Amino acid sequence: MSPQAGPVVEIARAKVNLHLHVLGRRRDGHHLIDSLAVFPELGDRIEVEAATGLSLSVDGPFADQLPSDGANLVLRAAEALSRQAGSGRGAAIRLEKALPVAGGIGGGSADAAATLRGLVRLWNVRPSAEALAGLALGLGADVPVCLGAPRPALMGGVGEMLRPAPPLPEVWLALANPGVPIPTAEVFRRLDRRDGRPAEPPAEGFRDARALADWLVRQSNMMEAAAEALAPAVGATRRALADTEGCLLARMSGSGSTCFGLYAEAAAALAAAEALRDRGLWAAAAPVRASAPLAAV
Repeated sequence: MSPQAGPVVEIARAKVNLHLHVLGRRRDGHHLIDSLAVFPELGDRIEVEAATGLSLSVDGPFADQLPSDGANLVLRAAEALSRQAGSGRGAAIRLEKALPVAGGIGGGSADAAATLRGLVRLWNVRPSAEALAGLALGLGADVPVCLGAPRPALMGGVGEMLRPAPPLPEVWLALANPGVPIPTAEVFRRLDRRDGRPAEPPAEGFRDARALADWLVRQSNMMEAAAEALAPAVGATRRALADTEGCLLARMSGSGSTCFGLYAEAAAALAAAEALRDRGLWAAAAPVRASAPLAAV
């Protein structure tokens, strides 16, 4: 692996939980989950360039909702990798924040993972897969799965137990967010059930979007009811997606507040996103490719 001469760019793709089951809670308070995560082709943009010391600048539509100091997970990721790789490594990091904050679609975790991928290339470092995975988990439960984006994955444990997803068809997702951030800890606190069971997707995968949707209908997001009780706008957003033409499934992602609609055709997903934008919501549509490549780390 050769060091990069100029700026390195990584896309921090949105993470969408097609289902999310809560299986229990550990003694340390962390919840055990079971989820199928996919990464549609939209996200924030991370650019890293060689510099003295570490710095972060943030711009984009949601920049004003994020800190640009050590409280930002991007800088924490850079500092952690710098410590692991050895002293004297610096970078100027620019985050273009295009996705809603605290929206249940990876957000800061995806940004941190993209930063790690970019800095591995920029600094020409070769951490072992185990070391990088441990570093990622130390930053947050969603960072390990985002590190492997755009590869779909089955998540277990608190998020650190990852398995390849079965073969998935190419589908389109329309994402919509009502602009109401929901604290994940509060959603977990309000859960009335933590007795979910692991989903068992067919090893051979799904022949088309309808088959995937039919399987997902038998699953759930067990955090959905608690999130909608906290923020009724989330339920309204989910129902608005469900009412769009061609929507095979509408569900909340993660702990909210972003919801998604699943579609077989691009035209239907794009039309759904436009309709929800007309209602004043943030919305976007993008494909989930059938053969997403492995991330280069």
